[in-house]
Amino acid sequence: MTMKVDIRKLSFINEMAKVGTNGVADNMSKLTGEDAQMEVTKTNFIDVEDLEGQLDDGKRVGVRVRLHDPPHGHILILFPETSAKKITAIMLDDVVDDMSDVSGKMARSAVEEMGTMMASGFIDGWADVLGRVIDIAAPQLVYAPGGEIVSRTAGLGGDDLALFFDSDLTVPSYQIEAEIYAFPDLETFVEMVNAMDVPSKSSTPTSHSS
Repeated sequence: MTMKVDIRKLSFINEMAKVGTNGVADNMSKLTGEDAQMEVTKTNFIDVEDLEGQLDDGKRVGVRVRLHDPPHGHILILFPETSAKKITAIMLDDVVDDMSDVSGKMARSAVEEMGTMMASGFIDGWADVLGRVIDIAAPQLVYAPGGEIVSRTAGLGGDDLALFFDSDLTVPSYQIEAEIYAFPDLETFVEMVNAMDVPSKSSTPTSHSS
């Protein structure tokens, strides 16, 4: 099994991140009526054990989405609790006058809806770049320390590497931290990336650490 990505194709992984996060921002703009922007600040293949060590002990809340179609695997959208509170305020702004009245169940539901929206936008972006349809299972709400969620999700697929996107979502009134983790079937993912056509015009892919 070859796990080497053609160096000329690394730009496609950047493009998948860019298109995916643009899809997230578009969905957020429609929801809020404000001009949302999402920027990926880091893209890395990273060892899952290393990733667990980098995460603080704080709990994360978000969604896990399983991909029915290639590249299979799972996508995680996670928010630190401070960002989850901001999301609750955005999602329930037209529903609740006093945010102190919001129950834990309502707050989790709001974050689940936001996470699902972000996951759908991100996966649609991937599908566009790969030129295929990617159907997904119903998203699962997750709430636990970040390392625990990452470890559990990695265990579902068996690969010891993950594709990690560190990103910031900005809605004019809010700054939201979001962590996006992709756990594709790595053999399938590498085959798909290597099979993509490199544009004829010269382009210099962004370097990645592995």
